[in-house]
Amino acid sequence: MDHAPPPPPDSHRTPPQPHLPPLPSTEAAVEVLSALAERRGLPVAVEHAIGADESSRRTAAGAFAVTDADGSLPHEALVEIPATDGPGGAPRTPRIAVQLFEEGDAHITVDGVTFHDLPRESAPAFLEAVFDGRAHLRTTWYPPFCRLVVTLDGELSYKEVVPLAYGGLSRWLNSLRS
Repeated sequence: MDHAPPPPPDSHRTPPQPHLPPLPSTEAAVEVLSALAERRGLPVAVEHAIGADESSRRTAAGAFAVTDADGSLPHEALVEIPATDGPGGAPRTPRIAVQLFEEGDAHITVDGVTFHDLPRESAPAFLEAVFDGRAHLRTTWYPPFCRLVVTLDGELSYKEVVPLAYGGLSRWLNSLRS
């Protein structure tokens, strides 16, 4: 019989990922993102690309081929939310474009800064974080470097380099500087 004390709890465990509701299709993601923007009074424009001949990732589709080889009908969408200004002309929200792919990933562009290959399920939480003010800039003076950081619930953060070479920071990005 072993009388050894139980092992200490793991103190170096990674924090649990936030629970993200499943978005089984591109259409489901479009509905959730559109509802999120409309709840905040923001206009939304949606473009759909349905079929292998319309999909950006299926450039090898044969002539007049609409379905994939397995018979499925690919569906991609682009959700655009224009920038808005608050009282006094201060930027309230950035210009956002969410490109949703059939494979379950998304590219989210916030005022010219593109976050590549995010899981489709994290797109609504990402937009909520941006709208709720959980986005900030991390800068260094030397070497000059700027990164946009968007923090979701559960301590999950997405970081992307801000391209400063082509015009500097947008009005919204500049408003994030402290």
